[in-house]
Amino acid sequence: MPSVLPLGDPAPVDGLLPPQVLDGVGSRKFGLYVHIPFCAVRCGYCDFNTYTATELGGGASQAAYASTAVSEVEFASRALNASGLPHRPLSTVFFGGGTPTLLPAEDLARILGAAVGQWGLEPGAEVTTEANPDSVTRESLQLLADAGFTRVSFGMQSAVPHVLKVLDRTHTPSRVPLVVQWARDAGLAVSLDLIYGTPGESMADWRTSLETALSYEPDHISAYALIVEDGTKLAAQIRRGEVPQIDDDDHAAKYELADQLISEAGLDWYEVSNWSRSPEQACRHNLAYWRGDDWWGIGPGAHSHVGGVRWWNVKHPAAYANRLGEGVSPAAGRETLDAGTREVERIMLEARLGSGLEVDALDKVGRHAVAGLIADALVEPAAAFQGRLVLTLKGRLLADAVVRRILPD
Repeated sequence: MPSVLPLGDPAPVDGLLPPQVLDGVGSRKFGLYVHIPFCAVRCGYCDFNTYTATELGGGASQAAYASTAVSEVEFASRALNASGLPHRPLSTVFFGGGTPTLLPAEDLARILGAAVGQWGLEPGAEVTTEANPDSVTRESLQLLADAGFTRVSFGMQSAVPHVLKVLDRTHTPSRVPLVVQWARDAGLAVSLDLIYGTPGESMADWRTSLETALSYEPDHISAYALIVEDGTKLAAQIRRGEVPQIDDDDHAAKYELADQLISEAGLDWYEVSNWSRSPEQACRHNLAYWRGDDWWGIGPGAHSHVGGVRWWNVKHPAAYANRLGEGVSPAAGRETLDAGTREVERIMLEARLGSGLEVDALDKVGRHAVAGLIADALVEPAAAFQGRLVLTLKGRLLADAVVRRILPD
């Protein structure tokens, strides 16, 4: 969740949505995202809307945050009901951050319990929390599992100490196998997040991180290229020449190694940066984003989407808490997507999925572009001829290039 909010139209203080959100609502699932904006240390590469505990107080403090989040859960339920949307149980819930597990497990359980009390859960619903390896204990993970969480995503990032140091990560590599085992003992599915392309990371370092992560036999792995965001500590270090520039060729080579090793270990690629041990263990919450389902985002700076209407909350936790304390929407702005914008976003997102993009659903220009992509060997001809576009070279830069060629004018 980037810290800079987009521009948009004013959002109504009552949170009501326009009638158009009812169109096709029965075909869309409904999920909840809960943003926990706290970190023990702000990582040098991070551009997310996060804060250390010493920066905040009052209603924005960690101690008060669960109550504030529950207030938005209740506000969301009232706004959706008043907008005429039918009751839909939650198909997925995702606690992200920041570091959600900096809050006591009891607070996370309380927020989840409030959401379940308002909407209920679909049978077999996925409930995930992100966590840092040094922000959980055996007891806290068991408490989360008992409260209804089904999955934990650990920010491992690297298994190499000097790489973790550049990223300002606070855990040691030896902590990761411990927390993975604790999560498994609690009955939680385990995902590991990795970052490649950190300045100073060699190919051997990256191989070590991949092989180490795979040795823990996770159910899911995400591998993200490091992107240097303006205004971050890392961007300043690169500008001053303290660490090397990011290299796109290095990123591409490391992506290819990741795809090779993760696939050889029995996990299947299903999205540009994600692999799972089975289709059932793919992150269903993220798939809901990529497929255009509905979700409400709880927390400062959180984004929501329902039926082609997208909005985002005020950024600062104090302003967020104040608005909810006054009984009004915490939204800072919103936009209503027109048909053309929704089509562009659909193409951009579906082209990154292993399930592919329906070629027959493209306009004439897009279908012609697919023929060119086949000629250039960027997509599988057999898959394309069967009506779906599937990328054979899967890295982020290639996906972007392919999408640009098939987008409608």
